[in-house]
Amino acid sequence: MTPARVLGVDAYRKGWVALSSDLRGYVAATIAEVVAAAERDGPVAVVAIDIPIGLPTGGPREADRLARRLVGRRASSVFSTPVRAAVEAATHAEATAIAVAATGKGISQQAYALSGKILDVDQWVRTVPIPVLEVHPEVSFATAAGAPLTHPKSTWAGIEERRAILASLGIVVPSDLGPAGAAGVDDVLDAAIASWTAHRYLTGDAVSYPAVPEDYGDGGPHAAIWA
Repeated sequence: MTPARVLGVDAYRKGWVALSSDLRGYVAATIAEVVAAAERDGPVAVVAIDIPIGLPTGGPREADRLARRLVGRRASSVFSTPVRAAVEAATHAEATAIAVAATGKGISQQAYALSGKILDVDQWVRTVPIPVLEVHPEVSFATAAGAPLTHPKSTWAGIEERRAILASLGIVVPSDLGPAGAAGVDDVLDAAIASWTAHRYLTGDAVSYPAVPEDYGDGGPHAAIWA
């Protein structure tokens, strides 16, 4: 029997890059398009995405707080998920004002720049019948390694550290990924570890942080980071 395919997805500068559990790469401008591209090669049972899923209405998410604890020295890689109204704001200035009113803190340019991708997933995830998980690659890598990682992913040492962890899991990313090879190295490796988490979910081995995903009562997805 052929094992079920799962998909790990990461945002990159032109949209989304994805790696399936059978080590095929995909890129597309929207989350729906990249998953559809993967499904043309066979059904996908679980999708794991490195993007906030489940937007708070006020205050920090427990998922983000727990993720920072899990990644240790890499805690700065876990940004605070903005409140929904800030993500939906038309400008960074408007988003900042909304965030300050809701939480007492502003929203970084980096976080606001992801608003389009956050909303892309927020709308899409409500329409699909398969499980869609939020992951944070640093949490997944730390889970796979049994400890927080030593080096930032932007460094050569960090890339080699992550490649070694993936190899220990039996994930050796092919040198030729077709169009997906245009994505950054760190984005491809993040998609690869996301696919590992998706497979863990399929087999019942994945853990969610928090254990009971948070429900913000807005009809949107509940919030938890899986690893």
